[in-house]
Amino acid sequence: MKAIYCNAYGSLEDLRVTDVETPKPGHDEVLVRVAASSVNFNTIAHVTGKPLIARMMGLGMRRPKHPIPGNDVAGTVVAVGRDVTRFSPGDEVYADVSEYGWGAFAQYVCTPESALTQKPAGITFEEAAAVPEAGLVALQALRDAGNLQKTEKVLICGASGGIGTFAVQIAKALGAEVTAVCSTRNSEFVRSIGADHILDYRKDDFLKNNRHYDLILVTAGYRPLSEYVSALKHRGRCVVTGGEIKQIFQAMLLGPLYSRRRGIRVTSFLVKPNKDLRYMNELLNSRIVKSVLDRSYPLHEAKEALQYYATGKARGKVVITMDDQDK
Repeated sequence: MKAIYCNAYGSLEDLRVTDVETPKPGHDEVLVRVAASSVNFNTIAHVTGKPLIARMMGLGMRRPKHPIPGNDVAGTVVAVGRDVTRFSPGDEVYADVSEYGWGAFAQYVCTPESALTQKPAGITFEEAAAVPEAGLVALQALRDAGNLQKTEKVLICGASGGIGTFAVQIAKALGAEVTAVCSTRNSEFVRSIGADHILDYRKDDFLKNNRHYDLILVTAGYRPLSEYVSALKHRGRCVVTGGEIKQIFQAMLLGPLYSRRRGIRVTSFLVKPNKDLRYMNELLNSRIVKSVLDRSYPLHEAKEALQYYATGKARGKVVITMDDQDK
């Protein structure tokens, strides 16, 4: 099969498609023909080995522990192990396979049946591939870590990105009043997916508008943690899922201190993969939430896909399709 194969950390410029052996399913595994995957921050780290914290968190210190990157998978079941009961060849499925060896940037991937969920019938493989990581980060950060309640006011920083576009829609589905922080060029787009108020980060400073929020979700950004904290209501919550490494570490290390002293809660956040995909199916099938796709690239243009994602300009998700070249 064709795959992106990284046996050493290096530059995005070095990415190449190569031939590797097609995996075979174990007794409790499913072999999926991958139709599409999507690019996430961890994809860049998987290829470059940067930042160092990503290596320490399981990617591999000296070289990639798992050489085929990619965690979001959408595709069709082609074979199942003898103990598999939930899926049969022909089923359309999707999942986050980061806990099972990664490998989504390939024409086939094996994963335990417990990781997989039936793909919603009403959406494309590309739309499904955008969901497993970004959609669940948005959902779990708002609902679980952020305890977002109906009618509460939420500020979403990085609202036009992969996580942010899901967060705006999910927050509205949960009944919140949404203020979205994004660039001028994305303002009308973010409003079109549900934001009640828009703040242009180049012109509008949320610290100077005399508004305070029940929840601040930080999916991108660079501001000191103290500034987010100052914009919270009493008993407000701040959840950091992304942004500069310094910002993430501040949330991890200083969050408990702020929480004890100020009657608020500040936390960083790690997603629980695949836990809520069935709930996401309900939102996707009803069109309450939809995947926002910026660009789609065939597998042999994975280098260009990752380079574009790395610019930080993507509106929504960047998707890679497993084209049929040289099969």
